[in-house]
Amino acid sequence: MSEVRTIGLDLAKQVFQVHGADASGSAVFRKQLRRGQVLKFFSGLPRCLVAMEACGSSHFWAREIGRLGHEMRMIPPAYVKPFLKRQKNDAADAEAICEAAQRPTMRFVSVKSEETQGAVVALRSRDLLIRQRTQTINALRGHLAEFGEVVPQGSTNASKLIAMVEDPQTALPEAARTSLRFLTAILSQLTDQIRALDAQIVRQAREDETSRRLMTIPGVGPLIAAALVALAPSPETFKRGRDFAAWLGLVPRQHSTGGKQRLGSTTKMGERSLRRLLIMGANSVVVWRARKGAAPGTWLAKMLAHKPPMLVRVALANKMARIVWAIMARGEIYRAPVAVA
Repeated sequence: MSEVRTIGLDLAKQVFQVHGADASGSAVFRKQLRRGQVLKFFSGLPRCLVAMEACGSSHFWAREIGRLGHEMRMIPPAYVKPFLKRQKNDAADAEAICEAAQRPTMRFVSVKSEETQGAVVALRSRDLLIRQRTQTINALRGHLAEFGEVVPQGSTNASKLIAMVEDPQTALPEAARTSLRFLTAILSQLTDQIRALDAQIVRQAREDETSRRLMTIPGVGPLIAAALVALAPSPETFKRGRDFAAWLGLVPRQHSTGGKQRLGSTTKMGERSLRRLLIMGANSVVVWRARKGAAPGTWLAKMLAHKPPMLVRVALANKMARIVWAIMARGEIYRAPVAVA
């Protein structure tokens, strides 16, 4: 056991697999552990590098094992797969994780604190409630349309749906009205819960110093700022802003060979929630500038004059991602560029 330098840990619900390797990469031990044996096993080992795939429970185990004095590394599953030999099983997975962790160019995932994970839970819960609200609104619209009552799409018309169900003048059978009242009650409850989460997220964003600096960027509000602080890796993970934009999937997909450059659509890699929110923030800037008129000579004015609207939105989201990285890495606030005459 004293020779072990690197350990690959394959996580699971109950049965964990560990693979230990020495400094040369040769296997020292292979072992299965029950959930209750994991911490006791690592507490008896000398300090070493422990690697695992980034997944739902990996941050918890990284914090717990890290408290025992070990150096923790989390690897994206896509970067582990090339090291998997032939058939897949727990022992092979642990060996592949151990092998991947020893590569000098491997990229790792930062371990989140409990507070950061708590903020992530608020954001994920809000997304789930919004999806459920959209499903409920669509169900109400569909059922009412069967009786000739048509309401425009969008959550802004939710109050019209509720009023239509409660209105005794609406030509609805009593059986249908009783059933639809269950849906309107769920819709009202979801709306109240979303508002409560919005208030919580806004409060957290205003209390956080980094979030306040991010909110100086046009198109970045409390929700986007809170999501960036909670979901984005540490800025030290990336060398430059373009690397952060590439991690978000806001750069063209490349399929180049023989010195010939071939660029396609955006890669859509990385954190999809942040990518979606940045594009929505860019959309708000584009809509506002289109209504007010972009200042002549600015980058946005030139793009709006010559490029399709959706391309401008994605390009602006890419630009916003680079600005976000610079602000987070350098501790500054946003300064608007000077328009070129």
